[in-house]
Amino acid sequence: MAEEVDWEIPESVQPKHGEFAFDLDEALLAIVGIQATIPEDAFTAQTLGTQRGGSGVVIRENGLIVTIGYLVTEAETVWITTGDGRATPGHVAAYDQETGFGLIQSLGPLGVPALPMGRSAGLSIGAPLVVAAGGRRHSVSARLIARQEFAGTWEYLLDEALFTAPAHPFWGGAAAIDSAGKLVGIGSLHVQQAIPSSAPRDINMVVPIDLLAPILDELLTHGRPDHPPRPWLGVYTGDTEGRVVIAGVLPRGPASAAGIRPGDIVLAVRDEAIASVTDFYRKLWRSGSAGVEIPIELVRDGRTVWVRVKSRDRSTMLKRRRLQ
Repeated sequence: MAEEVDWEIPESVQPKHGEFAFDLDEALLAIVGIQATIPEDAFTAQTLGTQRGGSGVVIRENGLIVTIGYLVTEAETVWITTGDGRATPGHVAAYDQETGFGLIQSLGPLGVPALPMGRSAGLSIGAPLVVAAGGRRHSVSARLIARQEFAGTWEYLLDEALFTAPAHPFWGGAAAIDSAGKLVGIGSLHVQQAIPSSAPRDINMVVPIDLLAPILDELLTHGRPDHPPRPWLGVYTGDTEGRVVIAGVLPRGPASAAGIRPGDIVLAVRDEAIASVTDFYRKLWRSGSAGVEIPIELVRDGRTVWVRVKSRDRSTMLKRRRLQ
């Protein structure tokens, strides 16, 4: 976000001069604000809104920006704001459903340096990080507190996500920068960490940058990774007392068409018992590529029922990007 906006991180948790061996102020110039407008009839408009704002990170001198994809999914217009308040239009170059990364190409010169990408795999627990949504006043001096599997309710799974604390209040698209001044992740969510005999702690979930490097060229060439898309059902899930429960069903999605309802309990996929949300996702995705028909065993109102869901490629539900 631009430096002229009126919020700032409490000074006690801002990164300080001398904490890092690199020029922090120079590195933070690569953090830009992102404002996206989404059509009211877009598939994601009801769940994610039509006006979305967050941050992005310039990773190439030509104005290529990485952000978290939900900010720009189905975006009709995108504006990029530099730290000194200059606004430049952008084009959504790609969005990867599996990792959650989005790429934006600036349509004009940004006049800021690119932040080099580092290696998130080399981070150890306790490693110092800067989580930044702009300049120093909009950054948090944080630590890596965990790296573990993360399952989102919206058919999303990371084998190993990064978790940082203290939490940044404007996490969407924020940069996680390591002690060498390199980008190691992109902020995705605010979550809570359960602590025994204490109140839950606010933390951020960060998508590791190592997931971007293998697919970056494919995203820039094709707009998506060069492999068949996963099957998608259009459900929200949750774990309740060790059972996988359908928490919500998206209108016009495959699950809705097959008659799956909120409150249904998932017992099996293709005769394979389901033990958790992550197990459910992995067995769905092992069923084949998008379009495959998937038999699912459910418990509904105390009775066992089977449904056959004709899966889809999630991206076919979205409005296509167009060059502005």
